[in-house]
Amino acid sequence: MTDAARTWDAVRYRPIGVIHTPFREPAGTPVQTTSFVGSAGHVEIDPAFSAGLRDLEAFSHLILLYHLHRVGVMRLTVTPFLDDREHGVFATRSPARPNPIGLSVVRLVGIEGTRLDIEDVDMIDGTPLLDLKPYVPAFDARDDVRVGWYADRLDHLDGTTADDRFR
Repeated sequence: MTDAARTWDAVRYRPIGVIHTPFREPAGTPVQTTSFVGSAGHVEIDPAFSAGLRDLEAFSHLILLYHLHRVGVMRLTVTPFLDDREHGVFATRSPARPNPIGLSVVRLVGIEGTRLDIEDVDMIDGTPLLDLKPYVPAFDARDDVRVGWYADRLDHLDGTTADDRFR
């Protein structure tokens, strides 16, 4: 076993909180945060990390990184909901990943203690939060991007929910 392989095996994360949403099951959960703009939820941060919330209230949006705790099977090829042909999982947003880590940009509505009220949620209730970062367009938005096979499919996204479309 290589040193790199041993290092990879040692990777562990401790959730810093839990995400609460109205979505109890994968069926009916928005596929992306832009699918159900305004869907409300909140994050409960472990009080041990409360000092890390300092100055966060000045940001309008957050990037949430979380564990996709309800993903059943990892697949290297998937047929995503916006297409009818298989793609490599890394060329999709499918949750059936080798490391089931989710990423969402949400609107920060308010903070009270260790509770963050958020909107535009697309995750299941009880999702473990691994990290959060402020969304900063100068760092996070890019111009002149290519979106691969999604280019001809993005007009089909409105109102999409996670049901049986992740095959």
